[in-house]
Amino acid sequence: MYAMPEIVTRSIPADATQQLVSAGYRPALARIFAARGITDSAQLEHSLANLLPVSGLKNATTMASLLADAIATGKRLLVIADYDADGATACTVAVRGLSLFGAKVDFIVPNRFTYGYGLTPEIVRLAAESHPDILVTVDNGIASVDGVAEANRLGIQVLVTDHHLPGDVLPDAECIVNPNQPGCTFASKNLAGVGVMFYVLLALRAELRQRGLLSEEQGKRLIDLLDLVALGTVADVVKLDQNNRILVQQGLLRIRAGKTCAGIAALFQIAKKNPARVISQDLGFAIGPRLNAAGRLEDMRLGIDCLLSDDADAALLMATRLDELNRERRSIETDMQEAALAALENIQVSDNYSLALYDADWHQGVIGILASRLKDKFHRPVIAFAAAGNGELKGSGRSIGALHLRDALDLVSKRHPKLIKKFGGHAAAAGLSIPEAEFELFVSAFETVVRELLSESDLKQRLDSDGGLLAKDIDLNFAQQLDLQIWGQGFPAPLFDDDFRVQQQRVVGEKHLKLRLQKSGVLFEAMLFGHAEPLPDDIHALYSVGVNEYNDKRTVQLLIRHWE
Repeated sequence: MYAMPEIVTRSIPADATQQLVSAGYRPALARIFAARGITDSAQLEHSLANLLPVSGLKNATTMASLLADAIATGKRLLVIADYDADGATACTVAVRGLSLFGAKVDFIVPNRFTYGYGLTPEIVRLAAESHPDILVTVDNGIASVDGVAEANRLGIQVLVTDHHLPGDVLPDAECIVNPNQPGCTFASKNLAGVGVMFYVLLALRAELRQRGLLSEEQGKRLIDLLDLVALGTVADVVKLDQNNRILVQQGLLRIRAGKTCAGIAALFQIAKKNPARVISQDLGFAIGPRLNAAGRLEDMRLGIDCLLSDDADAALLMATRLDELNRERRSIETDMQEAALAALENIQVSDNYSLALYDADWHQGVIGILASRLKDKFHRPVIAFAAAGNGELKGSGRSIGALHLRDALDLVSKRHPKLIKKFGGHAAAAGLSIPEAEFELFVSAFETVVRELLSESDLKQRLDSDGGLLAKDIDLNFAQQLDLQIWGQGFPAPLFDDDFRVQQQRVVGEKHLKLRLQKSGVLFEAMLFGHAEPLPDDIHALYSVGVNEYNDKRTVQLLIRHWE
């Protein structure tokens, strides 16, 4: 029998549910939204008119003025990108948007294996070889104190756009736009790096219009970038508050309407996904990983070039290479996961509040995914390390909801000042570097801090459920309504739990079960992936409701997530 974690039914406020039903939502959907903090149908409005105003984002109008001056005087802008999907889309949005407004702009993206993360002094010196007047960071820079100092020394102005949490000291940049910097009152602290850059372009558009330097047609073309904003926002797993849901929804609408860039269209083609039917999860599970593969194994320039391309054939060639890299990444990840699980056989995981692992054969580009997989499996904060050369280890960590990972690393760093060379990140994910010789000390220090910050009950995995559904509610219309919503981090896709009788079952693809389940006399088609052993006649299942498309026919399908 499958050892099932505890299922916890979400609290569903009756007043909010009734208000949503009164607004026209069917009861099953109203309960789902109410359980996610929606109290008014206005919170589900996804038009651009409902975006938070640019004026609330600290320094956005100041940066817009600086950029407008730079465009007017023909200064050379160089975008410094990050090497993940958020960084790649943010870079593409910056280059496309600034070019649209008449800027002279190019980009570089640091090779993560040579230069590491962010605007380092080494990256600044590399950038200086192309003689830029201004560096614009996207999805990085808030922690680049030394890099900005080096740029200032070389007479290069730095504009920082970032969304990561700042350290104790801010870099001495000409201007910083980051919703998480001190003194910023922007109501959404959850913008991805690509969202921050998009907001800066909104401010720049307003500034150029005010100066009489922008045609109405040029200004309207800024919304062409929303497909990229949606991709980066979902792929970076930031919290999908209302503002982010608006950005994602608007991007999805453009993709469904065939108004997407050649690169994203090519990635959909390679992933065998129909862009006309795209849902938010496709961006996170089909498109994002293929884009990320470039930065993980080679150089994110390939991914950015794909997104910047306006040639469908060239974009398809690049998307094909990204797909090959993603297959290679999956193979490496599988091997690393097997090695990690083998190493854990001699450790009583239940005794540990955290896991910190290192293997000399592990690949730097895949340790983050490995940490994520192990975190999901053991429900503990995990940091996986790989050799970085020069006697250092590079670590990538993922955390459970109860532990703010960056704060935990900050505490380790304060107690052991020379242990962590550098670190950064946020609540759920972080990166760091340590001396290889100090690995065992880090394991001990990290475990000590995590034990102080977590209770034993925090380590018990709980699966949130939206409760049961009436058989009559599980129809194609309901499944399609669910598919069209914006689900993701902080606004999770609904899961339900009910009792079913297993009427039929057979193995497909060697390791999956295709099922026919009965509930209240109604039969439902269902799938249980990654499980080939037969199920008993009666099960209690945690499941999602989706749409299965086969031979142009769309039907309801249940996806079994856990069962007992």
